[in-house]
Amino acid sequence: MRQHQIVLLPGDGIGPEITSVTKKLLEAVSQKHGFQLVLQEQLFGGKAIQSEGSPLPPKTLKACQESDAVLLAAIGDPIFDDLPREKRPETGLLELRAGLNLFANLRPVKVWPALVEASSLKPNVIKDVDLLVVRELTGGIYFGQPKGKVFTEDGARAFNTMTYSEKEIERIAKVAFKVAEKRRRKVCSVDKANVLDVSQLWRDQVEVIAKNHQTIELSHLYVDNAAMQLVKEPSQFDVILTSNLFGDILSDEAAMLTGSIGMLPSASLSEKGPGLFEPVHGSAPDIAGMDKANPIAMVLSAAMMLKIGLNEKEAGEALEQAVEKVLNIGYRTCDFREESSTQLGCSQMGSKILEALLDS
Repeated sequence: MRQHQIVLLPGDGIGPEITSVTKKLLEAVSQKHGFQLVLQEQLFGGKAIQSEGSPLPPKTLKACQESDAVLLAAIGDPIFDDLPREKRPETGLLELRAGLNLFANLRPVKVWPALVEASSLKPNVIKDVDLLVVRELTGGIYFGQPKGKVFTEDGARAFNTMTYSEKEIERIAKVAFKVAEKRRRKVCSVDKANVLDVSQLWRDQVEVIAKNHQTIELSHLYVDNAAMQLVKEPSQFDVILTSNLFGDILSDEAAMLTGSIGMLPSASLSEKGPGLFEPVHGSAPDIAGMDKANPIAMVLSAAMMLKIGLNEKEAGEALEQAVEKVLNIGYRTCDFREESSTQLGCSQMGSKILEALLDS
């Protein structure tokens, strides 16, 4: 029997709740499709700070590096905001990405037919939305040097450096073009080349890579225009290729097209080694422990893990189909405001998805 080693990182806030739901579904779908998942939980984020004094303990990083895939729920809590930046949960996430060499973040944004009315945008604007944000993840302003804070005669001065090399741009551009070949063959590269030298290099290098992908239609947008177009006509996009900072912002904007950020998964990949799969939402500490969380983004992240990280395509598709079946029936968590729907808690939603999975 095929066997895969999976590290689960429940993290903080609603993380343990949505992990519990997803763990049950993974156990069921693996049994149904004839393979075994060896699941081990590790401390990460705020819980790791409280227990180990670090958001990413060495033991956790080592387990992740030795796994076949990593499934992360969510991290973060305001109680850690006063810690030095290097001790905060979010720094642990950056260190994990660096430790696994995760340079490519894939965020699919698909409007499910049953949720067209749930979006804050008009149905005719979002009904055909099916796009993928490809975000560079280990370069740019989040990692650039020098950075820090100095004190001058005028007071404190803080600075960060946005920097990219040709190799970093080439690597992420190749990912975007490769995935576009399996979609609608359109790549929109987003930058700020009219004012940033680093963005001009980005645009120039993307053009170079495009020459080897003549069947792909390449376009360019400045990031401010791209943000506007995502709201005005989101269905025009297929694959959006962009840098770390711009991708962080645009992918969250795109997430709201679906009606709730609680619906969207993501995958972070390296050139080789385990990938990291996680919902795009945060830890939502305000509803933690209340059984109100929407577990679907976590479930769909697990589906991405099965399909992309473990090559268990049929099992991943089975999870996606179970989610769609539950949505079509009209079950929703409290993040949706639909009068005709039946609202469920986190664990109940998990049970309904499990029923749909086993009935298929």
